[in-house]
Amino acid sequence: MLVKVKCWERYGLKSWIEAAKKRLHHNVLAIALANKLARIAWAVLNKGRAFECVKTEETAS
Repeated sequence: MLVKVKCWERYGLKSWIEAAKKRLHHNVLAIALANKLARIAWAVLNKGRAFECVKTEETAS
């Protein structure tokens, strides 16, 4: 399943993905995104509450 890039804006990941695309090979980017999503899932499950998308200053990390 392919997720269109415009959908990532909804989750606040578009700026992170765009910055990472400039410096990472697409295979490495896929792993980095999977890692980021796994960390979000772990944090949501660990806290036992719904995911809250909070916009912060744009960073490349």
